[in-house]
Amino acid sequence: MSLRALTLAAFAVLPLTGVSAQELKIGFVNSERVIKESNLARAAQAKLEAEFGKREKELKDMAAKLQAAGEKFEKDSPMLSEVERNRRQRELVETNRDLERKRREFQEDAQQRRNEELQVVVERANRVIKQIFEQDKYDLILQDAIHYSPRIDITKRVIDALNAQK
Repeated sequence: MSLRALTLAAFAVLPLTGVSAQELKIGFVNSERVIKESNLARAAQAKLEAEFGKREKELKDMAAKLQAAGEKFEKDSPMLSEVERNRRQRELVETNRDLERKRREFQEDAQQRRNEELQVVVERANRVIKQIFEQDKYDLILQDAIHYSPRIDITKRVIDALNAQK
């Protein structure tokens, strides 16, 4: 069931329970902001950059070398024998194929690690949200709503609580 459907169902049941809208305590958390602004998320991003920075630089260097080799081939091509031209062209194609394979592997590895680090941030944020929910006796805390009032936005509080943790 989607979040919207659950929310609508919850509001439909409210009149039956005798709870008025005035008594309902609702909070909203912008997950995207939590992921961008919390120290935990920033530390995870720095960790990923350190972990993948060297490979990314190697890929950029390899791409630059391939481009330079391609330009040199274009320049030298008219003066090369047919056999030498074919050999160098094959080398360029193989190098390009190797570069593309390494780029795909890099992207897959980086995405997997990004997901792992993001999962840690999300789990910790969810624990903080649950603590706030229980402490302040919220009836409902939503994440990622289409429209919301700043009055019910507790995102900053979640970020501050995450940042206070060690």
